Amino acid sequence: MNGRRSNRTPLYSHSSRVSPPAADPPTGAPPDRPATAAGPRPGTRAQAAPPASTPPPTDASSAAMPPRRRRALALPAWGWALAGALFLGGPVLLWEASRPAPQRITQKHIDQAVREALKTQPLPSPTAKAYEKIRGSVVRVVGLDDEDTVASAETTNKPDPSKKAVAGEKPGQGGSEVGVGSGVVIVDSGLILTNLHVVSGAKRVQVVFADGLESEATVVNVMPENDLAVLRAQRIPDDLQAATLRSTADLQPGERVTAVGFPFGIGPSVSAGVVSGLKREFRSPEGKQVLSNLIQFDAMANPGSSGGPLVTDDGEVVGIVTAILNPVQQRFFVGIGFAVPIENAAGGAGLPPF
Repeated sequence: MNGRRSNRTPLYSHSSRVSPPAADPPTGAPPDRPATAAGPRPGTRAQAAPPASTPPPTDASSAAMPPRRRRALALPAWGWALAGALFLGGPVLLWEASRPAPQRITQKHIDQAVREALKTQPLPSPTAKAYEKIRGSVVRVVGLDDEDTVASAETTNKPDPSKKAVAGEKPGQGGSEVGVGSGVVIVDSGLILTNLHVVSGAKRVQVVFADGLESEATVVNVMPENDLAVLRAQRIPDDLQAATLRSTADLQPGERVTAVGFPFGIGPSVSAGVVSGLKREFRSPEGKQVLSNLIQFDAMANPGSSGGPLVTDDGEVVGIVTAILNPVQQRFFVGIGFAVPIENAAGGAGLPPF
């Protein structure tokens, strides 16, 4: 068989390279072995591959591609994108997993942060906040005498009985001022609340607003039982704002209050205190007038404070400062003041009830 060639059809490789011819077995080689599917029989020469232009036959051997290569060729575009994202994001995910868990914020941390902030930026006091809200509504009220003749010292210094019944105002010098007090704007059209004894006996009433504007005012209503009067200013500032009124139904002893006014004509002045009691009664030193259902407070008030607002920490008016209690004839504050509840005042001004 060594000198004979096989008549079987040779097998073709998928490679374009031609396999070199097999060398003749040496003398004394073992007998020929049957040919396998991987190549020609021993002792035969492989025929040359057909030209490159001739396509290889399509048979079972052409489809026998490595499985891994077939899957890679069949992977869609989104699959390649996903694989790339996983490849690039793997280190990031590992880094995120290695990071320590964020610290949980508790109420203790919040309180600590607030305390640290307050050390550098303290909050304004409740009295300062109350005054900031009410100051644009507080006015100075002056009762004037139009007589040209200068009153004598005896007439000027003669006390008015109606003023003695309550806080009593310092009379003006030279007979021009017969009463000085405070007031609060309750309607932005120019309605002002004050005490009746501030304007009692005056022939003219003048009010001075927070921005310095002076205006004549007329008395449009009086409530002698509550020592209150309602004024209407003839001129008002363009940005005039009325005070906010609050019911006293839930007012409690010990609640902080602020009194704003013009004590002795100086102001506006601010003093702070608490509600000392409710439903108090005040009798004038002469015993001619009795005021009831009053708010007792310990915020400082003096002659000239009458008619000013008594406000809460929110700047809401709960009363009109009306009287101070004095065990002596001199009128100065000893720690007990009285205010008319705002419900009584609002009713006299024609405002709807709370």
